[in-house]
Formats: sequence, C-alpha cells, structure tokens
Amino acid sequence: RWLFCRLLPFLGEGTVHAVIDDTLAPKKGPHVFGIASHVDAVRSTRKHRVFCFGHCWVVLAVLVRVPFSERTWALPVLFRLYRSKKETARHEADYAKKTEMARELLHVFVKWTGDRRVELALDAGYCNDTVTRDLPPTVVLFGAMRADAVLTAKPAPRRKDAKGRRKLRGDNLPKPSAVANDEATPWKTAEASLYGKTTRVRFKTFDAQWYRACGVRLLRVVVVLTEHGQVPSRVFFCTDPRLEVVRILEGYAGRWGIEVFFREAKQLLGFADSSARREQAVRRVAPLVGLLYTVLVVWFLEHHGRTFTASPPLRPWYPHKRGLSFAD
Repeated sequence: RWLFCRLLPFLGEGTVHAVIDDTLAPKKGPHVFGIASHVDAVRSTRKHRVFCFGHCWVVLAVLVRVPFSERTWALPVLFRLYRSKKETARHEADYAKKTEMARELLHVFVKWTGDRRVELALDAGYCNDTVTRDLPPTVVLFGAMRADAVLTAKPAPRRKDAKGRRKLRGDNLPKPSAVANDEATPWKTAEASLYGKTTRVRFKTFDAQWYRACGVRLLRVVVVLTEHGQVPSRVFFCTDPRLEVVRILEGYAGRWGIEVFFREAKQLLGFADSSARREQAVRRVAPLVGLLYTVLVVWFLEHHGRTFTASPPLRPWYPHKRGLSFAD
C-alpha cells in the first residue's frame, strides 16, 4: 500500500488502471514448500500442454504511463501463492482457486483506491463467476470471452399487472461466433493503439448479458476479426456499455504490461531463481523481488533527470532506440 501511495502522483486524479494475472516460477526439490505441477502457458499450445514443477503466483499490478517510455508499465503491488489441491491436501491446508485469490486481491486493492474508478484488465481465464459477479460499483472490467458464450438481451420492462418473480434475463441472442459469421451484419473498421502500434481492426459490437459470468449486468461485446492465427475471431467485453469500441480494445491490450514484468523479473531480478524451501521464505522472496521491481521504477520516476544516479547510460550505438527499458 505504501508503494501504491507513492505511485498516486503519477496516476493523475482520474481512473486507476490495473491488471491481474498469474505466472509460473519453475522449481524442483522434494522438500520445497508449495511446489506442484502446473501448466506452463509459455511452452504450451492449444493442442499440446506442457506441465512443469514450480510455484504459481497470482499478481495484481498497477498500469502506469511513464515519461521515459512509450509503452505502459505494469508495477506489481499484491501477490498470492497458489497451491494445488494435492499439495494443500497433503499438508491439510485450505484450498483456494486462482480466481478466488484474484477476487481477494481485488478486494484489497479497492480498499486502497476508495471512490476512484478502477479499470481492470483480465485474461479469459479470470473472466468467470468468481471474479466478475457482483463487482464493486467503482470497478470496470475489460476481459475476453469464449466465442460460444451464451448471451441474452436485457429483459423487457415489467408490466404493472405482472405477477411472480421479476425476470432477470431477456431472450437469447446469437452467440459471438454466429455474429461473426452473419453476412447480413457488416464489419466496421477503426484504428486502435494495440501492443505498441496503430492497428486497423474490423469488428462487430452489440450489448448483451453474460449471465453465467457477470450476472444481469449489461455488457458491451466486441467481436474482432483476426487476420493471423488459427482462431478466425476473438471476443472481448466491457462492463461499461457506454465506452467506445476502441477504448475497450485498448483497455484490454493494456494487460500485456504484466507479461513484460514477468519476463523482466525472471531474467533480470531472479524472480524464479530463489533457493527458498521453507514456507516463510517461499512466501516472502518472490513478492520481495516483485516489489523491488516496483521500487526501482518508482525511484526512477521520482528522480529521473534530476540526479546523476537516475540518468540512463549514453549508448551512441543505439541511435534508433526510443525510450528506456527496465534494464536501462
């Protein structure tokens, strides 16, 4: 929380942007606390899943725009260690799913932000009932859904003479995959800043309820046509139906910053190289490394251009380099 308060001057007076995701820290050993077999998302494909022993960390990071770089930086502030069912049963401990830990992190973070609007980006794995249902009114969610998600329209106004329970859902709507294949509905085009470059996207959009994940809340659903890969289209949504499509796509794309943090923390700070074995050491070392990452960026933000120690080295053999990286 102290680190988050130090970040507030760089977040402005408006919306706070955040992202939640998990990462695997590979590790082996017969007596290491919390170790289990997890799916390695980096090496896995849609048809072939790779498993790896290690620790799985659920992380909440704040997204910050910095003056010395064009990309959005994800600075972690909260961590939870996920333990598998077998591992918790072996130690007679309580089991908690990753999504339950993500909701716990969000609950803590909302206490910090108070009445400020929080725009949270989540991958498809965290867009389910545990995380998305009954969100605080200050939280706006940017997420992804399956192409075969069951969607419904907003229920019609209730008649005055109607009896019985109030209807929560309206009529069924076509699934996102059917909307994408519907030739009667033309594709619209727009330009959005996605993953560091301006991209022209083709999309279809509509408002709907996704009752299984978000309850009766009305969502803005965006079906985007993909030009590369095996998936013909992708589906995104936002819990604020007033936002424009470009804003929704850019809000979801902002979650890529946490993937950059995972890579840099592992390669440059040894996030996955800890020799800790006992419970207290395992629970402390990896979060300490992640918080150290945030501390260094906050220090550089506060003193960039003011002191010699916070000045990047001059490398004339990089004339094409724009901005600074964490390695700098």
